[in-house]
Amino acid sequence: MILLLSIFYYFYFSIIGIYIIFLPKVLSGVGYSASELGIIFAVAPLIRFILPFLFMRGLQLNSKMFNASLVLAAVSTFSLYLSLEHFYFLLLSNVGLGVGLSLILPHVELISLDSIGKERYGKVRLFGSLGFIIVALVVVKFLSSASVALDFLSVLTLIMAVVAYFVQSRRVTKRSQSQEIYQNDIHLLRDYKLWLGLLLMQMSFGSFYSFFTIYETDRGISLDITIYLWSFGVIAEVAMLYFQGRFLRGNLLSILQITIFATIIRWFLIFAYPTNLGVLFFAQSLHALSFALFHSAAISYLFTHYRDKSLAQQFFLGVTYGLGGLLGALLAGFIYEYYAQQLFLSSSLIAFMAFVMISWYKQEKVE
Repeated sequence: MILLLSIFYYFYFSIIGIYIIFLPKVLSGVGYSASELGIIFAVAPLIRFILPFLFMRGLQLNSKMFNASLVLAAVSTFSLYLSLEHFYFLLLSNVGLGVGLSLILPHVELISLDSIGKERYGKVRLFGSLGFIIVALVVVKFLSSASVALDFLSVLTLIMAVVAYFVQSRRVTKRSQSQEIYQNDIHLLRDYKLWLGLLLMQMSFGSFYSFFTIYETDRGISLDITIYLWSFGVIAEVAMLYFQGRFLRGNLLSILQITIFATIIRWFLIFAYPTNLGVLFFAQSLHALSFALFHSAAISYLFTHYRDKSLAQQFFLGVTYGLGGLLGALLAGFIYEYYAQQLFLSSSLIAFMAFVMISWYKQEKVE
């Protein structure tokens, strides 16, 4: 199972790498305007946020639904060839791909935590980070036309779907099988401090994911150095994923506090020292805490806290990478347009609010 999960993560995040890094450039080259691209790429986070509410209404992410999502992702990817130059058909293909990918990952995350445990999760998940880096380095060498990017995307999606099917087929533990019949015990309003903290944490990344390259190059840092900064952060992420098992044996809420506090420091350092390479590389090293360890601690806590573990993972992706990613990107765009110097100061303040929410939630749990 460990080998299958490692292969799945490698190919799944290779797909995400092509989708995030190259597809916008491909569509821009075809002739789509910035506003049209904004609409197209806003669909995926919206879908991530909406889907969990449908499952709260009785929809079940069982084996049959999971296999259907694999087919949907593959068919939607191949449909991009036909819809590339037709906006509304392209939007529909993107919706199908977004639905498929949004259903696949939380289900496999659940299988990973259930079958290999939170201590070994990082050593498997790090293959996703490697896939993201490697596909970026490989595809950029061959990206001569839109069809090349679509060829890579289609092949990787097909391989991912096949591997994911075998991952699901190997899910044989009684504990995993019993989780599908649990009644929903997730109440967003009751645990609003927890969910708001997770949401704000991801919102603080809006400046980083959307504007870090622009922010640094506008201040005189070369594009090559900026790429090195990105790469160094991913290397730190991979290292943490490999060694994080010992940390996840502790109090998970305390780990969330520590990782969010590190994120506050990280964004503030980028704001205060935007051209100091030593400080910037140190700030990027904190990606090990603010992304890798935070992500693992968050999904592990939700896994142990809720009985409906599948829905908990869907809500995590929906609330954080869905709604949080969308709101973070929109807010960062507004701030960078009118208050560019304060971009990462605002991120630090948002992360601080996340720290307050998680600390408040933890205090209630202790009492």
